[in-house]
Amino acid sequence: MGTMRWLYLGIGTAAGFFGGLVGLGGGIVMVPLLTGAAGFSQRRAHGTSLAALVFTGIAGAAAYALSGTVDLLASGALASTAVLSAGAGARNAHHLPADRLKRYFGIFQLGVALLLFVKPWLVHGNIPGIWMRVFLLMAAGGATGYLSGMMGVGGGSIMVPAMVLLAGMGQHVAQGSALLAMVPAGIAGGTAHYRLGNVARDALWWLLPGIIVGTFTGGRAAAAIDGNWLRMLFACVLVYVGTRYAMTSAPSEKLA
Repeated sequence: MGTMRWLYLGIGTAAGFFGGLVGLGGGIVMVPLLTGAAGFSQRRAHGTSLAALVFTGIAGAAAYALSGTVDLLASGALASTAVLSAGAGARNAHHLPADRLKRYFGIFQLGVALLLFVKPWLVHGNIPGIWMRVFLLMAAGGATGYLSGMMGVGGGSIMVPAMVLLAGMGQHVAQGSALLAMVPAGIAGGTAHYRLGNVARDALWWLLPGIIVGTFTGGRAAAAIDGNWLRMLFACVLVYVGTRYAMTSAPSEKLA
């Protein structure tokens, strides 16, 4: 197996494990690794990451489902609007200048880090009526789908707090439901990126085995261990990487 194939396998495993553990889908890890370690352009890293995250959602949701922590109604409400907006986000990413897209991704990372820091203090909202709950989740899904397509991430960083704060769901159920909702949204956004030439198919096939194993392992670990220390460490890494991305002025656009 060539060096790059081992690298892709390692990137997929790392992204999958951390994504499954904290319920973020892994894109927040995969995009920086694809640009920094594999030399991808920013656009191609976003597109390849999002295409791969379809399988992250499948593997992660399966792990959570085995623990009985997936809400099908919530996942369906989120996905119903996310699939409509994910393609628009992907097209916007394609047309943005590379330096601006990189800065936006850095700002997004800092926002995710903030959510990870305050995660223990998220207070469950009052459980609303069924139709209000569906409406709130559909609104969150529309916003998440757009950001997912644009940033190349699964969108769990938005979906999970939305389900906890707006729908009164428990943390583990919210994470499992978010991973399931990523599947149709990732297909919609990944297809748009593929048509725009932003998906590296040769890398994708080697990212997938690592993603599936890593996400399933991370999802199972999330139900069995206290990951607070790892969550805080992960948030600190995001602050470091996100700050560097956000402060980038004119990065060179690489070809991959």
